[in-house]
Amino acid sequence: MADLDFDRARFNMVEQQIRPWEVLNDRVLDILRTVPREDFVPTQYRALAFADMNIPLADGQVMLEPKIEARILQAVDPQPSEQVLLIGTGSGYLAACLARMAAHVTSVDISPEMTALAQKNLAAQGIDNVTLKTGDAARGWDDGNRYDVIVVSGSLPEMHQGFHQSLAVGGRLFLIVGTEPVMEALLITRISEEQWATESLFDTCLPALVNAPVTKTFTL
Repeated sequence: MADLDFDRARFNMVEQQIRPWEVLNDRVLDILRTVPREDFVPTQYRALAFADMNIPLADGQVMLEPKIEARILQAVDPQPSEQVLLIGTGSGYLAACLARMAAHVTSVDISPEMTALAQKNLAAQGIDNVTLKTGDAARGWDDGNRYDVIVVSGSLPEMHQGFHQSLAVGGRLFLIVGTEPVMEALLITRISEEQWATESLFDTCLPALVNAPVTKTFTL
C-alpha cells in the first residue's frame, strides 16, 4: 500500500466503521484521522491496519479493532490537563492516541518485548509524554499516584477492585469484564472517596489480561 492509500483507508475507517458506532467526539475523530495506525501494526498485518478486527501481536496479545479503541477514547475522554494510566501497552497505538488527548500517559505491559516495541513506535511519532513500564498489572497498579483516567485494554474474567483506589475522585475507569462469548465494557466513575458509579457501554470479546485473577468456576 502506498502512503496515499493509507490516508484514504484511515479516512474510510473513521467514516465507515467508527462514526456508525456512535463515536461523534470531534477530538477523538481528529486523532484517529491523524495518528498513523498502520505504523503500529506488525509488518505482516499492515494491509489489515484498518480492518474491523483485532490484529495479533506477540505473546498472545492483540491490537484492538478500531471501533473499540474509538469507543474507549470517547468514553474516558481525557482532558489536556489529565493523567492517564493504560494497562496493556501492546504496540503503543492506544497509548499514542491517549497521549494526544491528555497531559501524560503511564502505560504498563507485562511483556518486555511489547514495552520495547511501543517505545520504538512512540519515538518514531515524536510522542514524548508517555512513560512505559514493564510489570504485572492484572490485579492493579499501585505506584502511589492517582489517575484521572485508567484504561484496561485486556479483559478481566471477573470484576475486581484492584484499579479503583488508583482513580482520582471524578476519574474514569474503563474495564471489559466477563468470559467468552460475551463480555461487557464498563465505564466506572469515582464519585467520592467511597462511591463509584458504573455504566454499561457495549458488549465485546477479547483476550484476558495475562494473570488476571479468577476465583469462580465458569461452566457453559
